[in-house]
Amino acid sequence: MTPTQDILQDSVVEFIDAAGAKSPTPGGGSVAGVVGALAVALGRMTLNFSKGKKSLAEHKPYYAELEKRLVAAQDVMVRLVADDIEAYRAYQQANRLDDGDDKTRAVQKTTMRAIEVPRRTTQTALSLLADMKELSGKCNKWLITDLLAAGALAVAVATLSDYNVRINLPSLADQTRADEIKSASRDDLARARVLHAETEEATRDLLP
Repeated sequence: MTPTQDILQDSVVEFIDAAGAKSPTPGGGSVAGVVGALAVALGRMTLNFSKGKKSLAEHKPYYAELEKRLVAAQDVMVRLVADDIEAYRAYQQANRLDDGDDKTRAVQKTTMRAIEVPRRTTQTALSLLADMKELSGKCNKWLITDLLAAGALAVAVATLSDYNVRINLPSLADQTRADEIKSASRDDLARARVLHAETEEATRDLLP
């Protein structure tokens, strides 16, 4: 079993201890993946407590499709935990190479990989936020706080991912590409916040 697989098999307490240790992995990117998986899990719980209710029977086909999306999203978030760890290790290895063209290419390649992981994490979080917004009008009202918690965690994931993207951008040689990525990440974070705010507004009457 590889070190990355060990992390994915850890208990919650073991993962927390590993994240707090004097070690670069698991770090913020891996934590974002775990938080993202928990966000999806809360969305799935909201869905599971809504399915089968007679008052919500009209939404049965929608629930079936949503369940597929949420299961897939949770799997993606879990894989991104491992992807973040592997991306960082690849970057470390690239920086250990002797100076030269090979090192330059390797560093650029692994830097992009370290950026792509949080970008994928954000995209998955945005999909979850859109799903939670739609589900908010079709779910068991007693689960609305869990749905909103899923959204709040998804916004936190997008925020963490934006940090992880921005910290790596100065290492990119292509400044135009770096600027494009920074702008896209900023726009996605703003979109995440808007989606959650819209969900909160749509459910305002359900909270005291």
